Amino acid sequence: MTRPALVTGATGFVGQALLPALVRSGVDVRATSRRALAAAGPFVEWVRCDVSSRDDLSRALDGVGVAYFLVHGMGGGQADYAAHEAESARVFAEVAAAQGVERIVYLGGVAPAHEPSVHLKSRLTVGEVLRAGRVPTLELRASMIVGAGSASFKLVRDLSFRLPAMVLPKWTRSSTCPVAIDDVVRALVAARDVPLPESAWFDLPGPESLTGAEVLFRLVALQGRAVPAVPVPLLSPSLSSWWLKLVTGADFSLARELVLGFTSDLLPRDDRYWQLIGAPPRLPFDEAARRALTQERTEASVRGVLGETAEFVVRVVGQGLAYRRQRR
Repeated sequence: MTRPALVTGATGFVGQALLPALVRSGVDVRATSRRALAAAGPFVEWVRCDVSSRDDLSRALDGVGVAYFLVHGMGGGQADYAAHEAESARVFAEVAAAQGVERIVYLGGVAPAHEPSVHLKSRLTVGEVLRAGRVPTLELRASMIVGAGSASFKLVRDLSFRLPAMVLPKWTRSSTCPVAIDDVVRALVAARDVPLPESAWFDLPGPESLTGAEVLFRLVALQGRAVPAVPVPLLSPSLSSWWLKLVTGADFSLARELVLGFTSDLLPRDDRYWQLIGAPPRLPFDEAARRALTQERTEASVRGVLGETAEFVVRVVGQGLAYRRQRR
């Protein structure tokens, strides 16, 4: 019998998308959260776990084959979250080795062209810490992930939806390769079986290289709108973060870190990972954004009736029931 896969950060944006995909692939799944969610579905074993606690991790990692490390501290309110992230990664790697885990899969961020922001440096450091451990670690590096619930997508969505004119600070000239959450999940599921003789990292790019301004204009076009552009070269990333506080509903600390991380190009070294797993063509940005916007509208309707917790339960149970029908 295949050993179960552990998903940390299972209630986060990527974790919520990964759980049903693993279930559909026939994997036994154990998921962690700070609060137990045993009622969230019959196909996932939920374990209450603080990833900085050795005791909690020992219980969560017991008998696990592959462990997905999807937690991060940005936006958690800790001034020293980078140090906390690095220490949590070190403890996780040590406990995983002690429990005989065969592989760790980590989703991090793309290395920037120049000096990284605190957030990006922390993501890269976590990858280094995990790869330095005794358990072979596969680190996948993504920039903007396009999907409902993505903090970076919510930021650019709000900018494109709420402004009568497109304000373009200098940092919107930086380029990135946005990747759809569907493709990220496909990459993470495939990571269980990728040949991994030793720890390694791969970039996880989308199919298009776009500047921040191009991302905004694509979103405006999807709404069927046309708005004028107003370049503001003197609006620094730091000042932009305060301006964004007035425009976007995204968490301010998250928005600030994301903007500071976009002061230089976030472009991949290559797309070898997609070739390695034989992945089908990746979703173009417009289609990924269209799906995200549709899902946001659907979930907003559900949330209005049920509340956020019930919405999460309905989503996970619904995925599980679909899997049960598929197996019959």
